[in-house]
Amino acid sequence: MTQQAISQRYPIIDLHCDLLVYLTDVPGSRIDNVLEIGCALPALTEGNVKLQVMAIYSATAPGSTGYAALQRDMFELLARDPTNNLHNITTPEQLQQVIQEPGSIGMVAAVENASGFCEENEPLEEGFKKLEKIIEACGRILYISMTHNDANRFGGGNFSDKGITRDGQMLIDYMHGRQIAIDLAHTSDALAFDILTHIDKERLDVPVIASHSNFRAVWDQRRNLPDELVQEVIRRNGLIGMNFLRAFLNTEDPEFLINHILYGLDKGAQDAICFGADYFYFADHPDPARFPFYYKEHEQAGTSYNFILDRLKNTLPQEQLAKLAYRNAQQFIERIWQIK
Repeated sequence: MTQQAISQRYPIIDLHCDLLVYLTDVPGSRIDNVLEIGCALPALTEGNVKLQVMAIYSATAPGSTGYAALQRDMFELLARDPTNNLHNITTPEQLQQVIQEPGSIGMVAAVENASGFCEENEPLEEGFKKLEKIIEACGRILYISMTHNDANRFGGGNFSDKGITRDGQMLIDYMHGRQIAIDLAHTSDALAFDILTHIDKERLDVPVIASHSNFRAVWDQRRNLPDELVQEVIRRNGLIGMNFLRAFLNTEDPEFLINHILYGLDKGAQDAICFGADYFYFADHPDPARFPFYYKEHEQAGTSYNFILDRLKNTLPQEQLAKLAYRNAQQFIERIWQIK
């Protein structure tokens, strides 16, 4: 089976990219510039990506909500542009339709770092109003990450040992029943476990995912999930999106993306594992040790998913390949978006 045949057979759903940041922040950026970002529109089309989650990202710093608002507006602009064949997906029926339509690409927004709607020193109620504006403008959001790498008013990020704060608990309370998942991809371990404890204690209806995280047992990196959190996401019928960044795979061996996938399946993630490639613009990144950010095999959406599925086609049954490519994510989205 050729890579082209795999692309035609399996649609792709990807849980995380930073295309909105690129389009709003990089001078001269273009949605079709495959040389600058791996999730440019031609690459998404070539890779048969049927739903791309567009992250609205902000660092925790003064002006974070204004930065996020620019990306919110960019999402609206992309959704209204009839020439780019991007469709804002807000219902299970629309998701099914875009998967079936050749050449169509769906998109849905997500919030990466709650500092994007609530700055450190403003009233939480004002932050929730800004979040409502994001939801209204984008139709809906799929998930919220409380933090990024560092701690904020809601809790600890990946490079922090801080747990949840009172504001973090109130954010989880706000999300109850709103068909928005909480994302553990950028939490400290302490925050992740505190989130789960709060959901259980208060009996909240808040789905749990890790949108772009790999497995710490395969590559010891704080951005990757420890086994205890892997099991919690699986137990809660969540999703774990495989991240393509070299720093979170293995800095010497591109084969380790396959190792992460197989490890997850061995741990019981058959219905949870999916893609969260995390394509972003990195040309101006200040740390030379991070280059190359992606192995050549994983650097473009037009070829990366096909490469992975082709590598696995003699190892995994077709049903599992389909689950990895799109079906796990599709079924999760359809489940949490159902009217209750």
